[in-house]
Amino acid sequence: MNRKSMVIEERKHRLPKEFYKGTVSVAFTLCLKRGATEGHSLVEPEIVRAFTDILASVMIKEGCIVPVYCFMPDHQHLIITGVNKDSDIWRAIVSYKQKTGFWMSTNNSRIRWQKDFYDHVIRRDESIMVQVTYLINNPVRKGLVSSWEEYPFIGSVGCKLEDILNGII
Repeated sequence: MNRKSMVIEERKHRLPKEFYKGTVSVAFTLCLKRGATEGHSLVEPEIVRAFTDILASVMIKEGCIVPVYCFMPDHQHLIITGVNKDSDIWRAIVSYKQKTGFWMSTNNSRIRWQKDFYDHVIRRDESIMVQVTYLINNPVRKGLVSSWEEYPFIGSVGCKLEDILNGII
């Protein structure tokens, strides 16, 4: 048996890219690389401002909205929703991660994204409200605040979070 035949191929864990196109919603978690966060955090106002600006520009380009995002000290949660048949959520998240990664390397080289990210395509029979509620309560579960309304690093892009929470969108 040669070395080549002994190599175990890594199994793909992503859905095909067509699952990320159109009017679907996908929940993402992006994590900072371990060990690179000591003394640094995603919840610095300068970082949140820069990243939400990048998020807004990427979402416009890809035809998407972000019903909710939440910056935590060492990771970020967000839900991206395509608004038309040409929306490309995969391209949007990859572009966002690339642009914010470049921002970090230019402005704060001590923090970096992990190579990959977690994602969950929200099925049509799932309630997006359940996902949004779970996401906005993350700072409460972590003991950072007693109510999600107190947490300054939650928001939305391309829509109003209040409309999402009231079931208007």
